[in-house]
Amino acid sequence: MATPELAPEILVVIPVYNHAETLRQVVEEVLQHHERVLVVDDGSCHPVRELIADLPVELLQHLQNRGKGAALLSAAEWALHQGYSHMVCLDADGQHAAADLPAFFAVIDEHPQALIVGHRDFAQQSIPGSSRFGRQFSNFWLRLQTGSRLKDSQSGFRAYPLFVFEKLNLWTRRYNFEVEILVRSAWAGVELRDVDISVYYPPGDERISHFRGFMDNWRLTLLNTHLTLRSIVPWPHRKIFDTSDAGRVKALSVIHPLRSIRQLLQENSSPELLAIAAGVGVLLGTLPLLFCHTIAILFVCGFFRLNKVAAVSSSQLCMPPIVPALCIEVGYFLRTGGWLTEFSLETLGYQAMQRLFEWFLGSLLLAPLLALLVGGLTFGLAKLVKNKDADAIRG
Repeated sequence: MATPELAPEILVVIPVYNHAETLRQVVEEVLQHHERVLVVDDGSCHPVRELIADLPVELLQHLQNRGKGAALLSAAEWALHQGYSHMVCLDADGQHAAADLPAFFAVIDEHPQALIVGHRDFAQQSIPGSSRFGRQFSNFWLRLQTGSRLKDSQSGFRAYPLFVFEKLNLWTRRYNFEVEILVRSAWAGVELRDVDISVYYPPGDERISHFRGFMDNWRLTLLNTHLTLRSIVPWPHRKIFDTSDAGRVKALSVIHPLRSIRQLLQENSSPELLAIAAGVGVLLGTLPLLFCHTIAILFVCGFFRLNKVAAVSSSQLCMPPIVPALCIEVGYFLRTGGWLTEFSLETLGYQAMQRLFEWFLGSLLLAPLLALLVGGLTFGLAKLVKNKDADAIRG
């Protein structure tokens, strides 16, 4: 899919819900750095319009509180109608510094198709321990679900290219919206980038938070469960930029390894990465992960952004009976000093738990050896195919 050319027209968006003490100061500071500002009042109890009536900003209002995600969606819809290409969002509670806006503008100018997230400086002592843990926890799930890395996936100071709101089907409307849009954007081929920002956390008795512990954590749990399961389903994600191998790779075959490797090399994979993916597939395929080999492989490949098709295809080399039988034989030898020569209902049925332990024991030795063998063979074949194709092009 061709990438659209963007001439950034940037709108700064400030969603607000009951932050009467800080809103005006935040808006005034933003206006020092950018003149196009939209405030979205998400059903605040105080009169937001009166607080900023004399300031040169636009205002959208929800009659009742609908959630931060709903506020951002309203802002995006308004911005698209006005012809903007990007919106930079920061919170109204004063935690984010408007002085960091130029850093966002610079990254937008250099990477107009990226979704940019502010990386908050957590060096200060006032940062709550729960925030530190929450950030690491959220970063882990983002990487597991998408393979993308961000330093601060919980940060609300972000720059969105508005095409993500046009192209993606987003379900959530509250705090969990900021998790969902990151994951679905990454699945869609949108680049996620960091930019360093400062952050101010007021003392605990002055801090205003609308995060509802039980309900919002429950919503996040449900969303992460859904996104994690969806990440391993072999069904193509909705794409904006088609950068992944999902959905484009046709059937691969060990009978035609060169043809299969040539196809995988066309899916944005290098010989080195293909070799690692094949090795991971064989490594996990050799272990006695009963009924969950494929799921484990998809999780690991998603986390490390490896080619899932190559890994799952390579793992088929480990299907019963040959590799499990070899592992059992090696495990039996390590356990008893001899070889298992009798295969009967007694040895394979009634002694199944012993055979499972021997399978595990033998796989600890054979899994890395087979992974290195298949990975090395894949690398050699991939280099051969790549060099052959390069020679054909030059010729």
